[in-house]
Amino acid sequence: MKINTSIGLESNKQFQGSQDPLGGNGGLQIIECPRDAMQGWPHFIATEKKIKYLNELLKCGFDTLDFGSFVSPKAIPQMADTAEVLRKLELSSSNTKLLAIVANERGAADAACYDKISYLGFPFSISETFQQRNTNSSVDESIKRVENIQELCIKNKKDLVVYISMGFGNPYGDTYNEEIVINRTKQIEGLGVKIISIADTVGQATAKEVNILMKTLMPEFINIELGVHLHSLPAHREEKIEAALAAGCKRFDAAIKGIGGCPMAGNELVGNMDTEIMVHHLEKKGYKINIDKLALQKCSMLAAEIFV
Repeated sequence: MKINTSIGLESNKQFQGSQDPLGGNGGLQIIECPRDAMQGWPHFIATEKKIKYLNELLKCGFDTLDFGSFVSPKAIPQMADTAEVLRKLELSSSNTKLLAIVANERGAADAACYDKISYLGFPFSISETFQQRNTNSSVDESIKRVENIQELCIKNKKDLVVYISMGFGNPYGDTYNEEIVINRTKQIEGLGVKIISIADTVGQATAKEVNILMKTLMPEFINIELGVHLHSLPAHREEKIEAALAAGCKRFDAAIKGIGGCPMAGNELVGNMDTEIMVHHLEKKGYKINIDKLALQKCSMLAAEIFV
């Protein structure tokens, strides 16, 4: 994928298509991703600290909390305590739904046993190199996994979220083009998956590239919920949010303070979209974001203590 010269915020007027929210939230969803923030952290975060942090996040009003993963503890040791953490999460006074990442059918079966979990997330990559690194399977084998996990989800009344990892290109030299993204997304939609998020796993896409791809995808997939999981250097976060928003995207992943990145990518981690910046930008655009600001501020302070 050819990387274009990044555009500045002053160029956001080129992104046409976002509608005036007229004081509403326009169907926007913010998915908070502490799991993505934690998974690559260099030292183990104590289980009790995770529980405290996640319970505070549940008070903020996010649509979904990507809280943990049921994957091999050898691959992601930081998430080895997910089941223990889950048992102590307080959902009785929260409308936020829980999402857990899985990498295969075994992990999906484990996660599906928990009533507290509403969504299972599977990282499907259109990059052969990254799919092998991330889930130890080929792209074609992973399509079969998606099919099997979708059947598990239906049986256990869960919803499957599939992430199209390396959806905006990859640094490994694997073949990439827009047609591959479209065809694989159609293939996954054909399995009955209703939520698909396009992920810029290594944060290499420019705002313009985000806008162009999402403008192509949004009208192609009107019967599913299509979102973005973007990574970015701090200077380019707002322009990437605006690029996806202008293309019609309503589902956004983020993490407080922009912490995170995939430890399996094999390159220097590029942070997540910063939740506070995202909320500020969306409100600046006129959207009503139903996030408790005091609760968010408390979580930001906790994050400063945990991620040190």
